[in-house]
Order: sequence, then C-alpha cells, then structure tokens
Amino acid sequence: MTRISLTPQRLCLLLCLLLLAGPACARKRTFRMERFGVAPGEKELCTRLRNALNEIRQLVGPDDEVVLRFKKGEYAFHAADAEPCSLYVSNHDQDQPKRVAIRLEGWRRLTVEGNGARFVFHGRLMPVALRHSQECTLRNLSIDFANPHISQVEIVSNDGTSGITFRPAPWVRWRISPDSLLETYGEGWTARPASGIAFEPRTRHILYNTGDLPVSMKGVSAAGDGTLRAPAWRDARLVPGTQVALRTWHRPAPAVFLEEDSCTSLENISVHYAEGMGLLAQRCNGISMDRFSVCLKGKDDPRCFTTQADATHFSQCKGVISVTDGVFENMMDDAINVHGVYLRVTERRDARTLVCTFGHSQTWGFAWGDAGDTVRLLRTSTMEPAGAPAIISSIRPIGPDGLCGTKGFVVTLRDALPDSLFDGSTLGIENLTWTPEVVFAGNIVRNNRARGALFSSPRRTLCERNTFDHTSGSAILLCGDCNGWDESGAVGDLVIRRNRFVNALTSLYQFTEGVISIYPVIPSPRTAAGYFHGGRPGAISITDNEFDQFESTLLYAKSVDGLLFRDNVIRRNADFAPLRPGCRPVVLEHTRRAVVVGEGLHVPPPTPNRPLSR
Repeated sequence: MTRISLTPQRLCLLLCLLLLAGPACARKRTFRMERFGVAPGEKELCTRLRNALNEIRQLVGPDDEVVLRFKKGEYAFHAADAEPCSLYVSNHDQDQPKRVAIRLEGWRRLTVEGNGARFVFHGRLMPVALRHSQECTLRNLSIDFANPHISQVEIVSNDGTSGITFRPAPWVRWRISPDSLLETYGEGWTARPASGIAFEPRTRHILYNTGDLPVSMKGVSAAGDGTLRAPAWRDARLVPGTQVALRTWHRPAPAVFLEEDSCTSLENISVHYAEGMGLLAQRCNGISMDRFSVCLKGKDDPRCFTTQADATHFSQCKGVISVTDGVFENMMDDAINVHGVYLRVTERRDARTLVCTFGHSQTWGFAWGDAGDTVRLLRTSTMEPAGAPAIISSIRPIGPDGLCGTKGFVVTLRDALPDSLFDGSTLGIENLTWTPEVVFAGNIVRNNRARGALFSSPRRTLCERNTFDHTSGSAILLCGDCNGWDESGAVGDLVIRRNRFVNALTSLYQFTEGVISIYPVIPSPRTAAGYFHGGRPGAISITDNEFDQFESTLLYAKSVDGLLFRDNVIRRNADFAPLRPGCRPVVLEHTRRAVVVGEGLHVPPPTPNRPLSR
C-alpha cells in the first residue's frame, strides 16, 4: 500500500478543495418564475407565487443554492389573495393578522433575482417578509403601491381665514363622508387624514417651519371643478401650489420585513412607497444593503412623498449592519434608526428572577433575548447602569400563546442580584448581546420629515461620506430612551466623518436641538452623576465634515464622556431665518472630556457634574 504524505501545503490544498466543493449533493438551482405562472400581467399573483414556492421546496435539497428568477416587467399583487398571518413587527402597529404578498420562511442560500421587475401592490398588505432564513439575497427590483394610503393634494387658494381650497392628485380616490369629512379609500381600506406634511413643488423640500401640520376637514365640500374646500383648515403658510401629503398615523407594515435572519443581502432595491417603513429588521444577525433606496420614481414623479415612516429601521439586531450608496428621500420619518429594545422590570420574583415587559405600544410580541445573552439593568430616571452586567440563564415569554404576541418575559439570571438594586426606583433592562456594528456610508438623505440618522449601539459605528440635504429636523441623532420609545443603546464608539450637511433643522420636532443632536431622555437629570454616551476620550468623533447651514446650533451634546469635534468646515448662509435666533453653534450640557476646535466654536469647558437643564 502506498502512503501519501500530507505535507502542510498538501493539507492546505485539500482543505481548500473541500471548501470549494461544498456538500456532495449541493447544486445551484435556477427557477424561471414565469414557468410557474408568476409573470407580468398575470392575476392572483400572491396565490401563484405561494404555490410556486411550495413546489420548488419539493424540488431542491437542503444544501442547494436556489435562485428565483423573475422576468422584467410589472407585477400586480392584490391584498385579496395575500396570505394572512400573525406577525409582530417592531415599531409598527400590532394589528393582526397581516396579509403578506411574498412570504419567504425557512430558506437557506436563496436569491430572489428581480431583473428590474416592478412589484406593485394593491390594498393594505406587507409586500415582502423574509424570516428565519440564512444567506439569502434580494436584488434588482422595486416596490410600490398603485394607490398609496397617503393622499397628496395641491393648495389652490388660501386666504388664511375662511379656509383652504385644494385639489387631490389624480390617483387619489376620495369621497365626503356623511359627517362631512374627507375620506380617502382603496382596496380594503379607508382613511380620514388629520395631519399633513407640506412640500415646496419645485425643490421637494419640506416647507420651512411647518413640521407636522394639523389638518381639519370638518365641513369639507366639493366644487364642480374637482377642487374641495375645507373651511376649518386654516394655515396662512400654505400658499397656492404647495403640495401637501395628507396622512394618518397608521403604520401597519413595512415594505420589507426581516426577522430572525442571518447573513442577508439586499442589492439594488428601490422602495417607492409603504404604509409603514421601507425596511424593518428585527433580531437579525448581519445585514448588507447596497444601493437599497427609499426614493421617488425619478425627477418626473408627480408624488412628493415616499414611505409613511422610516426608510430603514433595525431593532434588536447584531452582527454588522452595512447600508451603502442608497438614496433616502421624502419619507415621513428617519432614513435609518438602529437600536435595541429596553424592557421594563415590573416584578422581582426572587434574587435571580425578574418579570420584564415591553414598554411601547408598537413594540411587543417578538423574541427579545436568549439564554447566554449578556444584559444590564439601569435606572430609568437617570439612565445610569444599576449593577454589573449579568448573564441570562433562562428566558420564557409570558402568556398562554408563547412567544407570539407576548407582552413580556420571565428572565432568570445566572447569578443573584444584590438587594441594593431594588430601592423602589423604576428599572429597565437592555440586551448587550443583541447590539450591532454599523456602517452607514455613501448615502444621500434629503427632504424627509423628522431626522436623518439615529444610532444607538455601543459597538463600532461609522457614518461617513453621506450627504444630509434638507433633513427638516436634526441630521444625526443619538438618543437612548427607557421612558417613551424604549429604544436602547448608549453609543460607545462612533465616527462621523467626511459627511456634508446642508440646511438641516428647517422645522423643529422631538430631539432637534442641533444639526447633530446627542439627546438621551433623562427624566431626572439633576441627580445623574454619570454619563450616558461615550466612556473614553474621543468615543464620539465628529471630524472632517462640511456644514452648509443657516444660523442654527451645529452640535448639541448632553450626558457625554468623550467627545471630539474638530477639522470641520463651516459655511453659513442666509437661506432661512433662524428658528432659534442667537443660538450658540455648540451647546454642551453635562459633558466630560469634550474637545471642540474650530473658528468661532470655542466653548467654555463645562463643570463635569453641573446639573442638566430640563
């Protein structure tokens, strides 16, 4: 018998060949969806696609790479034949069931190749749900709704005292209700708008100093020329030609929902409308988004709005979240929000066992943590840590239905908690394991309501080479809040560099104290001795950025240990009147180890523990 000597070189070669070969039975299987009746122009596409996926599952092995190849064209998906299911989606309305058009669950190595397909949805439904899947890719497609639930109108006349005359856009279906209110409707839905966002018709900027408009449709009446008159809607700022996106605050579902996935890629996808967010990911490990955009359909798009809420939103995720080279415009909320979820501690059963519940009405019903996760308690009044980090020994949902729809968990820790932690103050708990690294780079954020980017993770976060153009609120916000939104995550390692900021803060919303606003929600700031964000010199670094800004505070920072602001180019303009005349360019409250360098930006060092202003 001949012996084969496995030298290190031969062993390395053998291992490489085995890795390249993969499992012996693995294949790449490509399925042309038109062969399953899923093609442009076909009816009952939700049913056809559901049947096709069931058939394809029977044809492939567990290790096969599967490609679903769609033919280019327009696909019409209707809510009537979409599959109903119970899905509890973070930061959305928890009404059940939700109808899902494209439901992908339990897949591995799946690619949805759109080839430029236009997926157009009708009614109230969730376009795409990818759940409990690994190494999946969605690419080269667009998502839109034929009749959005936001209704666009144009101001025709306005005398400021006797009401407003307006004209609904051609695609808006409307009627006047028996109680004389404007009612818009579509397949399986109706809406009575009570709020609006005003846009300049030429620039698509949100109208200066308007924010969320109260809109009263009491006593509305129709004229014979296609216009309507609302005598109780009075707002002198809305000149003729202004476009107003009339809306409710309902957000039932995102365009793309990711849950419990790992190693997910989204490439060259455009979301033109969703009644919730453009993308919502919860409990996912590793997401790469390249050229994922929430955007208008080009310069000639007659609409002035995109999604009802955030463009992208990441709740209780881990791994690396990478969002690059996207366009996020004209949405009704932020471009990106990355955070964990605080639970409220409502009961201490013994030295190791706590009952913890979700605090926000739009965030509950899904997994929060696992045995082995590292968690930390904090006092909600001061947002300061309470004791050392702890390890979960076991966690189980509260309620008869298990995880689905649970309002909280019984959490048992590995080690006993000291009695001194339980002094009568309200406690929250955060999961430190489910926190991601973040890269947000090369993106354009413009003409949106509220804020640009929100980062709430203790891990490395990089925000670079982005353009923030007329975000009507702050361009970047660092928050942390166990008293309202319950979005967790003190920032410990953030680099903001080589970005361009153009005229942010044209309207004032919550958390809009500066173009870059660091504003944790601390109900009792006067008793807080520590610092919420940071923890080392330069933990939050803001360098080499350009600010083209009318008179506004550029940086507002509260409760930060380790802040660096230098080598930034600041150009002042007179494009808008200041909303806070005489404001300081940099405002620091309760900060430590803060370095601010720049012409005209000298800030006297604050007393490290001076009280925070309310």
